[in-house]
Amino acid sequence: MPHFVLDCSENIIQLKAPQEIIQAVYDSAESTDLFDKGDIKVRINPFKHYTIGNSQDDFIHVFGNIMEGRTDEQKANLSRKIVRTLKSMFPEVPILSINIRDFEKSSYCNKAMV
Repeated sequence: MPHFVLDCSENIIQLKAPQEIIQAVYDSAESTDLFDKGDIKVRINPFKHYTIGNSQDDFIHVFGNIMEGRTDEQKANLSRKIVRTLKSMFPEVPILSINIRDFEKSSYCNKAMV
């Protein structure tokens, strides 16, 4: 059920194939053992039009959405693993970041639950 959505400059998917990026983020998240095998979802949103401090620097920001219940330490480890992976893939990209947000169990619903 965890979702990792990468917002990035369009040039990122020219530097590496989207499927390679998706698989790397998937593998990093899976390596934490926080999620059931096969539950991790990863998507990429490349942006053609953007500004970063009034520049067109390349960037990747990952929005991680996970079910509540993990400790701050577990979430920090997850963040570090994903950023470390992206940094090794894109050492020349100046902006690599992530934030993890918790879904509340009480308000989460999907098709299988109704």
